[in-house]
Amino acid sequence: MRALLIAFVLVVNAAILPAQTPLSAFVLQPDRVFDGETMHPGWVVVVRGDRILAAGPPASTSAPGGARTIALPGTTLMPGLIEGHSHLLLHPYNETPWNDQVLREPLALRVARGVNHALATLMAGVTTVRDLGSEGAGYADVGLRQAINEGIVPGPRMLVAGPAMVVTGSYAPKGFAPEVTVPQGAEEADGLDGVVRVARGQIARGVDFIKIYADYRWGPNGETRPGFTLGEIQRIAEAANSSGRPVVAHASSPEAMRRAIMGGVETIEHGDEGTPEIWKLMVEKNVAYCPTIAAGDATSQYAGWKKGVDPEPARITRKRETFKAALAAGVKMCFGGDVGVYAHGDNVRELELMVEWGMTPAAALVAATSGNATYFRQAERIGRVKPGLFADLIAVTGDPSSKIAALRGVKFVMKNGKVYKE
Repeated sequence: MRALLIAFVLVVNAAILPAQTPLSAFVLQPDRVFDGETMHPGWVVVVRGDRILAAGPPASTSAPGGARTIALPGTTLMPGLIEGHSHLLLHPYNETPWNDQVLREPLALRVARGVNHALATLMAGVTTVRDLGSEGAGYADVGLRQAINEGIVPGPRMLVAGPAMVVTGSYAPKGFAPEVTVPQGAEEADGLDGVVRVARGQIARGVDFIKIYADYRWGPNGETRPGFTLGEIQRIAEAANSSGRPVVAHASSPEAMRRAIMGGVETIEHGDEGTPEIWKLMVEKNVAYCPTIAAGDATSQYAGWKKGVDPEPARITRKRETFKAALAAGVKMCFGGDVGVYAHGDNVRELELMVEWGMTPAAALVAATSGNATYFRQAERIGRVKPGLFADLIAVTGDPSSKIAALRGVKFVMKNGKVYKE
């Protein structure tokens, strides 16, 4: 009777408990491996489940039984790119101006576009994006992140900011009568208590970090002027950091950059008017810089500049000078182009411009992998080919540490141990 009872229990358990599926395993064989810092000719990488199990010379690297070998001749295997400034819910401004995207496009339409943008981004070798604001789409980025994480749609890992934060009156579609209330491009917040309340509200709704607009074009004549006070930024950073989240700042003017740096932000976005004093302060405070060169390059061309034919616009010349000055000062450089202003999937455009303007291909490669992982508090998860980290890996034709355009030849994409492109 006891034997029958045991047999019955075993049968029932077999019926109701899922079978244990063996973890998938791969041995990836490229010509060389860039581990996020150094190039290693002849290495192989072993993946088991969603993690990197081993990396090194074939003779000293063992693989689990049954592992599938994927030969990648002529390629460099490396960490998936980490895009530092994206807006998956925007599309290029030469297709539809920002005002009209915020005011006229239904939320469902914007999310549908975002799904396509996420796929194009992943197929371009970008396995993580820091999405810096939904631009009038509320918390749709939080939902898109969840859909990707649950495997409903393919896309990169997303670190999201939700609606971002802005002072009242500075960041909204323009050109309307004062009595007309229009949707905002970000969430308004004011005062020492008010900014903390909004920051905590965004945290409660699932953001990964707080983005603030430290300045915007809201001066008497439309010029860029600071928004949040130093005290307000400090309170935002205090509230965010208490929850384990960083703060990042849109800032172009020197005073807004100074307030943001002193207030405790971890990256400065744009920085068009940075000065030697500002770059020095960023180095001292360990604040990284996302120059978003490609966005200005794109919008200048939308405005009529024929690149390579017409003289360079003054704003581009100024941006080139500030970028070179920041580079020379030793400021930590992010890879982040403000994608969405231009096409998703064209992310490498930013890296190509960074190299054209003076960065070495090898340094740009570090910025796009281990550098961004470190700046964004993700170094224990992604950004390197290192045992224990998530298996977010890509293979590109050639050697991008000597020719950055090689990153456009993406032959293989793996995220979380799953192959998306082969």
